[in-house]
Amino acid sequence: MKQLSAFFDRKWLLSLSGAALFGLLMLGTAPARAQTPVARFGALRVQGNRILDRNGLPVRLAGNSLFWSNNGWGGEKYYNANVVGWLKNNWNASLVRVAMGVDEAGGYLENPAREKAKVKTVVDACIAAGLYVIIDWHSHHAEQYQAQSIAFFQDMARTYGNSPNVIYEVYNEPLQVSWTGVVRPYAQAVANAIRTIDPDNLIIVGTPTWSQDVDVAASSPLTGTNIAYTLHFYAATHKADLRAKAQTALSRGVALFVTEYGTCEASGAGAIDATSTQEWMNFLRTNNISHCNWALNDKAEAASALVPGTNPAAAWSDNYLTTSGRLAKSYIQTWTPASTTPPPPPPTGGAATKVEAESYHAMSGVQTQPTTDAGGGLNVGWLDPGDWMAYTITAPAAGTYTLQFRVASLNGGGQIRLEQNAGTKIIGSVAVPNTGGWQSWTTISTTVYLAAGQQDVAIAVPAGGYNINWWTFAPATVTAARLAPAGAALYPNPARQQLQVYLPDAEAPAKVAVFNSRGVQVLSRQLPAGSSSEAALSVANLAPGLYTLRVVQAGRTTSTRFEKE
Repeated sequence: MKQLSAFFDRKWLLSLSGAALFGLLMLGTAPARAQTPVARFGALRVQGNRILDRNGLPVRLAGNSLFWSNNGWGGEKYYNANVVGWLKNNWNASLVRVAMGVDEAGGYLENPAREKAKVKTVVDACIAAGLYVIIDWHSHHAEQYQAQSIAFFQDMARTYGNSPNVIYEVYNEPLQVSWTGVVRPYAQAVANAIRTIDPDNLIIVGTPTWSQDVDVAASSPLTGTNIAYTLHFYAATHKADLRAKAQTALSRGVALFVTEYGTCEASGAGAIDATSTQEWMNFLRTNNISHCNWALNDKAEAASALVPGTNPAAAWSDNYLTTSGRLAKSYIQTWTPASTTPPPPPPTGGAATKVEAESYHAMSGVQTQPTTDAGGGLNVGWLDPGDWMAYTITAPAAGTYTLQFRVASLNGGGQIRLEQNAGTKIIGSVAVPNTGGWQSWTTISTTVYLAAGQQDVAIAVPAGGYNINWWTFAPATVTAARLAPAGAALYPNPARQQLQVYLPDAEAPAKVAVFNSRGVQVLSRQLPAGSSSEAALSVANLAPGLYTLRVVQAGRTTSTRFEKE
């Protein structure tokens, strides 16, 4: 919309009919996408503490929660198809939450037909757009209206039960009431009623203390299938202690869904806490938890995404976003859900698995461009310090792997850092040399330790100024002959007692040394010629932290980072 705003007068835009404006927005802002979120992921299902897509892979969604639907409260004006289209195409949202007010003034109990019509308008628009949509019974006292709740959700199930888009949230935020005595019996009754009509769409259940006591709910979960539990947080109020409760719930085997979060205080007011929001996003990303930001509304409070007076026609540039709106958009826009395409097959017969750099499932700060490298296609560029890209790969077995990177750099000085667990674990790094130009390509390599199975590997950018076209990984013992790795490999990483070091040339003498993070040598060992292709180093006496292993052999020096637990 920034580009459109430069060419069209806002008054002219607002004079268009809703359909004409929606078509113009789609023409001017819609990114090229092969599939909608629902087409990519299909019906969602719960397995253990994870929500999976139709291919059995973890899925995480991101989007917006609308404000209370209640008549006269101000948020109801955004319950329209234009807003849904704008969130999909401008925010890259994969999810919208419909917060239907129930027992407060202007809500469902006062006028069921009116409020239900608002819900259906948004749900129909989400289905047409290929987005997931949460139908939320937005109440703090839902147990007092169980019969009405059952009737409402059975109507929704009859209308939308055959659509994989729809998610039922049967209780927004219980207050400080008993889980086993109040919330659970209500939720079980409503879930059972839904299941008589819709046997499989996801059901989300609120938890006591404004949907924070997920650990309590996990101790006595509902019976049934495809049931997850609501976790709500407001970043300026809720910190590590609430994440600890969430981690306990996950460890007890239930799936969580953040159907509502704010970047400010729990009251909806106060300063925006960007640092705490980032900590929460790291936690959600690590645990594949979906989230909706509260709230797409123009109320004069910190939690609102829109400035007061924002027209519901949805022709919004970022100038119409509040501080919270801009922060939430930055996460939603880059929270690309994990691909349902199965990960690349594990290496077989000595072959390396190739990963195109642009095939990340999440990223921050990077862009793509056509490449002149062999094979054509796209490369990733505009890499600046702090940028990152995350990929899902499958390692056939635990061990040391050689990673090769196809890079180009005009000036050199860049660095690739390999991370896992949302950046908390550094598994390796490699410097990017000057290749002579942005499209002058060369291949560099390093070695890392990978656990067996499916996992995320992130390419972080501590120092930028380079492009990446593709990267490969293959077991180091296989690629030693086929891919000419840069030097020694090691495992396990992290290490506790002993570090095994594979050497590139068993016939040549080698000097092996370990340096701490300050560059001080803390271990060394001389290996005579022909001794072995593998050496064992005791690291039991080293303090926990990051270290560098340096191997000098046959006139070549190689360095690999490892972690001591």
